[in-house]
Order: sequence, then C-alpha cells, then structure tokens
Amino acid sequence: MRKQKDALLLFLIYLAAAFSVLLLIGIIVYVFAKGIGVINWGFLTQVKSTLKDTEGIAGNILNTIYIVVLTLLIATPIGIGSAIYLNEYAKKGPFVRMVEFTTQTLSGIPSILFGLFGMIFFGSVMELGYSILTGALTLTLMILPLIIGNTREALKTVPDSYRQGAIGIGATKWYMIRTILLPSAMPGIITGVILAIGRIVGESAALLFTAGSGYLLPNSMKGFFSKILESGGTLTIELYLSMAKAKYDVAFGIAVVLLVIVFFINLLTKVLIGKWSNYGKNKD
Repeated sequence: MRKQKDALLLFLIYLAAAFSVLLLIGIIVYVFAKGIGVINWGFLTQVKSTLKDTEGIAGNILNTIYIVVLTLLIATPIGIGSAIYLNEYAKKGPFVRMVEFTTQTLSGIPSILFGLFGMIFFGSVMELGYSILTGALTLTLMILPLIIGNTREALKTVPDSYRQGAIGIGATKWYMIRTILLPSAMPGIITGVILAIGRIVGESAALLFTAGSGYLLPNSMKGFFSKILESGGTLTIELYLSMAKAKYDVAFGIAVVLLVIVFFINLLTKVLIGKWSNYGKNKD
C-alpha cells in the first residue's frame, strides 16, 4: 500500500512538472507563431512613423535599456548596502524588525500603486514630469525588496567560520565583508540583480504613469544624455498601446522580442552564477 502511494505521488509530481514545461512551450510557440512574421531588421532599427508608413521599436528598445541601467545604478548599491547593514552590523531589535516588515510589505504592493506614487511624488512634487528618470526612481522602490532579500539570503549562506577566521587573524570587519563575504555570496547577489532586471523589463503599469510613451530616438550625443529627462515608453508600454490600437501583429512582434530578452536574461544568470561559483572554489 505504501509503495502504491509513493508511486502515485511520484506520478503526480512528474505530471505537474510536465504540465509546467508544456505550458511554457505552448506560450512560446503561440507567441512566436503570431509575431515572428513581423520581426525584421527595419522593425528592430526604425521607429514608427505615419508619414513614412513604418513600424519600428528601436526607440522603445533604447528606452528599455535606459530604464534598466538607470534603475540598477540607483537600486543596486542601496539594496546591497542595506542588506549588508541588516545582516552584518545591525543588532537584532525593533528597528531591524521594522525594516524587515517594511521590506516585506513593499514587495507585496501592486505595481500600479507604485506608479501612482511615482507620478505624484517624483513627477509632480519633484517636477520631473513624465520622464525616464521618474520611471527609474519608481522602479527602484519596486525592486529594492528583491535585491535586499536575495542579498541577505546569500550572506546568510556564508558559514560563520569565514567571519570568525577573518576577524581572528586581525582583519577589519569591512575588509572581511569586502574580500570574503561578498565574493562568497556573489552568486546569490547576482541572481537577485538579474531577477530585478527581469521585473524591470516586464513592468508596464508603473511606467505607464511615470515614464510616458515617447518612442523617438535621440538625434545627437547631447540628446542621448538628456533623454533621461524626457518621456520614454519601454517595450511593454508599446505592446500595451499596440493592443489598445488593435495592432495585434505589432504587439505579438514586441512579445517575441520580450521573450528573447527574458531568455537571454536567464541564460546570463546561469553563466554568471557558474563563473562566480568556480571563482569561489578556485579561491578556496
């Protein structure tokens, strides 16, 4: 009887795993079948124009890169620094519990509420308006819990003997963190950052209220740097607008591009984690 129950549970586990794989394959096949015909060099390198009768997402790709880079430049040092403080310096007490509760609460707030807050605070109060910078600051608030949580969990996996050994030979605490803890925890930290990139790339609700829907490319080097203060719609925003305008072929084409980006993000995660794991082994 026990063997039969084990066999039944094993069958259900395999069935659940197979369903997940088939679901993913089904989504990928359906999206590619609908959108692959739209993908060409012009679609990826031009911007949409009614006068020229062209459809393109080059401006949206650039805006997505702007948003990702700017958000990570702000959120990564704050998130990793906060995690190091909470895990290595802060004494357990009401303050730490309050920070942990706040972080958990932030991670559960719907993205559209972040968008409303960003529009009012960053856009109106700070007078940044609809701009890429407003969107990046808003997304920073959204991904901070993810980076902090992953970094803290990664630091907790480092054995205490590493800390005690470094302090025992006379190393300062910061030197120990910088040369021992962070390299050992780097695979987990990288995972958190790459997951944050995935959330940035896939976000639309918050950016619709903060970054706007601009799609033009900068026409000069000066414009390239000043564009962060201008409206900029990402790929997800353009996908939403294309669906709203019943341009389903364009929407599915953008969906194909997003799927490819997500695939490379996951591939990059595996490669970087593998390299840092090998680095840690060689260092040991």
